[in-house]
Order: sequence, then C-alpha cells, then structure tokens
Amino acid sequence: MPRIAGVDIPKNKKIFISLTYIYGIGKTTSLEILKKADVDPDKRAGELTAEEVQRIRKVIDEGYKVEGALRAEVQRNIKRLMDIKAYRGLRHIRGLPVRGQRTHSNARTRKGPRNKLSTKKKKKEK
Repeated sequence: MPRIAGVDIPKNKKIFISLTYIYGIGKTTSLEILKKADVDPDKRAGELTAEEVQRIRKVIDEGYKVEGALRAEVQRNIKRLMDIKAYRGLRHIRGLPVRGQRTHSNARTRKGPRNKLSTKKKKKEK
C-alpha cells in the first residue's frame, strides 16, 4: 500500500480513486494532481513505481492543503464564527443545522436522539 500524505491508499483501486481516500482530495483534484505529476490515472495504485509515488507526493505537498492542516483550518474557521457570534457560529454552539435545513420535523443527526417524555403518570401508592 503506497503511503501518501500520511494515509495508506488502497493498492487494488485505480490511483485517481485511491487518492480520494486523502482528506481534502476529491475526484477532480485527484485528476489534476495526476496530470501535474504525469501519472496515468487508470493505473492501479499497487502498480506505481517509487518515482511516480514520489512525484505525486511532491505535487500534493507543494500545491494542496490536505489532512491535518486542512482539518485544523476548518476548525479554526468554525471557532472564528463562534467567537464573533455570527449566526452560523450560534448554530454550531447550539448543535443545530447550520445551512438552513428545517428543524421542526428533521435534523435528528445534529440534534441527537429525541428526549423521551414520561407519558405514563405514576400511580399513587396507597
């Protein structure tokens, strides 16, 4: 398994799909990287030579923010919104959907499981 940007990419898949296992790289970006690195996108990741893997690593390191650096930047952006009390930041703080989704009947993923109300009244003991 080739290791690129700290991620073991699957060797049995085509390299343009394997690169999408890296956080911050999708199919389009993957194809751009392979074009810059002069690697055939239809080649399997296990068939790559050490030189080709090195070229891919170099292109990613020079031009793309991936994995830890990207995750940290996203977290900083969310924290900034929360600090300045922007609407989106308040939605993050409250654990509600941020992008305008309805909350009356849906949003269980963000809101968590329903609070169970006690429907049975406790009977008085004699």
